[in-house]
Amino acid sequence: MTDTPTLPGASPALPLSEVRVLAEAIRAQIAKGVVGQDTTVEHLLVALMARGHVLLEGPPGTAKTFLAQCFARAVGLDFGRIQFTPDLMPGDILGSNLFNFQTSQFTLTRGPIFCDMLLADEINRTPPKTQAALLEAMQERRVTLDGKAHPLPDHFMVVATQNPIESQGVYPLPEAQLDRFLFKLEIPYPTEAEEARIVASYGGHAGPVSPVDVGISACADAGVLAAAAQAVAGVTLAQPVVDYVVRLIRATRDNADLACGASPRAAVLLANAGRARAALAGRDYVVPDDIKALAPAVLRHRLLLSPAAEIEGKATQVLVAQLIEQTEAPR
Repeated sequence: MTDTPTLPGASPALPLSEVRVLAEAIRAQIAKGVVGQDTTVEHLLVALMARGHVLLEGPPGTAKTFLAQCFARAVGLDFGRIQFTPDLMPGDILGSNLFNFQTSQFTLTRGPIFCDMLLADEINRTPPKTQAALLEAMQERRVTLDGKAHPLPDHFMVVATQNPIESQGVYPLPEAQLDRFLFKLEIPYPTEAEEARIVASYGGHAGPVSPVDVGISACADAGVLAAAAQAVAGVTLAQPVVDYVVRLIRATRDNADLACGASPRAAVLLANAGRARAALAGRDYVVPDDIKALAPAVLRHRLLLSPAAEIEGKATQVLVAQLIEQTEAPR
């Protein structure tokens, strides 16, 4: 295993063996409160290590919000939540400068976005003007108010939720915002066995349950996460794997069934996510299977079907699977 380089002024890298142990501990803590959803938890861990944002889509009552709360608690992040509504304004998210009559100066009143992990609950219920308030924060991890930039934490992460079955009173997310999400994860209904465990565990609770109530404790802090990020940065991404990522992304732009393919940002995010997945597995190199496993969640929200494909009833998920199968991977 090669030594992981440390960036100037950054925390020393966590050994990859310890990154793997940390991930196992986080999964164990989340499992105390969340039944199933192992794939979703795995993608959340990858997004955390790759410093990416996640969009969760699933029917009501599938524990999207509770999962986000348990995840934030397990990794030791300062958790903030915004319930997106039609009357929400950008200032309700970012904050504002208010005049203090005692000091005769303007004082920054910080909005709920100033946290480590922000849950944007039902993000598509607010108009595009308010949705746009997240663009700078998600891309540059800073907020600009009255011409002054205010930094957000290096590990700032947005976990947004939306309901796939409602069309009344919702506003589709613009492509510029969708492209800032590393993953779009589809939350399914639990299996019969999992649902029986959920009812047995929570059927006797009269009110809401918090992560603290189920015994979830923090396995990390800001320093540990920074050291883990250093380890991810040192994972080797060989040129054949780089070329594979580029071929896969460019294939989305040359497909007649797609009106819009994935952006260069998608290629960068997919490569970073591959590094994170390798680190979580204790490897210091990315393999093509890392890219194949993550590509569906990276691509499904970035591709737009052509009118002809929509008429024929083709599904984006099926096209993504075909692109992965048809794109030659390095041996």
